[in-house]
Amino acid sequence: MIDLPQITTKKVAIKLSPKAEVLVKKGHPWVFDKSIVKQNVEGNSGDLAVLFDQRKNKFLAIGLFDPDSPIRIKILQANTPTSIDKVWFSEKVNAAYNKRIPLLKTDTNSYRLIYGENDSLPSFIADVYDQVLVIKLYSKIWLPYLSEIIPIVLETSKCKTIVLRMSRNVQKESNDYGLTDGQVIHGDLDNEVVVFREHGVLFSANVIKGHKTGYFLDHRSNRKRVGELAKNKTVLDVFSYAGGFSVHALAGGAKEVTSLDISAQALKMAEQNAELNNYSGTHKTITGDAFEALTKLAQEKKKFDIVVIDPPSFAKSKDEVDGAINSYKKLTLLGLKLVTRGGKLILASCSSRVTSDLFFELVEETIAKTPFNVEILSKTKHDIDHPISFKEGAYLKCIYLKVM
Repeated sequence: MIDLPQITTKKVAIKLSPKAEVLVKKGHPWVFDKSIVKQNVEGNSGDLAVLFDQRKNKFLAIGLFDPDSPIRIKILQANTPTSIDKVWFSEKVNAAYNKRIPLLKTDTNSYRLIYGENDSLPSFIADVYDQVLVIKLYSKIWLPYLSEIIPIVLETSKCKTIVLRMSRNVQKESNDYGLTDGQVIHGDLDNEVVVFREHGVLFSANVIKGHKTGYFLDHRSNRKRVGELAKNKTVLDVFSYAGGFSVHALAGGAKEVTSLDISAQALKMAEQNAELNNYSGTHKTITGDAFEALTKLAQEKKKFDIVVIDPPSFAKSKDEVDGAINSYKKLTLLGLKLVTRGGKLILASCSSRVTSDLFFELVEETIAKTPFNVEILSKTKHDIDHPISFKEGAYLKCIYLKVM
């Protein structure tokens, strides 16, 4: 393992507004800058912020100070005093691993070991692809603690190689410590493209240059279900990206699968992922804007037994929510036109600002205004390795519909 930064931190005493105090006591992991009413010294990235309550001046919580973010403090533990050390890190990593054990008993060797705030390690992500562990940092607060936590995550995951990925804001600071995005910090990596298994189906992830940590693991259970539904069926996978749903459908015995994405490069990845598996069906691709391509397919009276529509986030800010809602409504209507009678339409959203309740409601309201007779089969949310511990941490939802 390379030499990791040795950065000295200090403790910062902090008091919050009454409203923020209540949220922290209830377990919310974020403290915004405007909620801080008293602070004894200026804080640097990664300093331990010790919060005290206003009335009794007793311990409230401990977290990591982040001067570069409006979320000024990322809470590590509330209500019970603790020392943030190797023992504490070990407890949190082991607790996270134990939650994933049921998944690891399946034919799967790719999973999210650490999911940030939801595993009490805010802004810290750790994904496993076979024997390669990819750690992604979304805040500089973790630089002082890498030498403590990385050996623990390595031992727990039993991986042989670690790749460090960092968001842009972290990359700027980390260069001072000899760290770069995509750096192999432990072990060897013969190929930056790593092949892994997801419920028996093979995929690949570029762990050095790929988006996020190399692949989107969150839809795993939904992809598996589509594969189980796809035998002898025709499938349209919209916003297919690297072909997650497409490949499961092909591996599940689909007669024909069409992957649709605006990126020709993504569709090439989808074809490559498909070729990692044995399948007898036909795999087609359409490069183009999803709304335009779906409209054209509808005009051509094309029909599919299964239509999966899994768009990227439409609402990254509060101002974009209304536009996102309209986009989901349009996609619902277009999808309904393309499903055969007795077929299935599967709609998903990863926009955290569009809550699951709002998403399911708008889909149902849209359907009610159409002449289609539709049965709601089920609604799903996060897979086991993406646990949710606070409201804002939830983003993924999916609804299964049958067109009668």
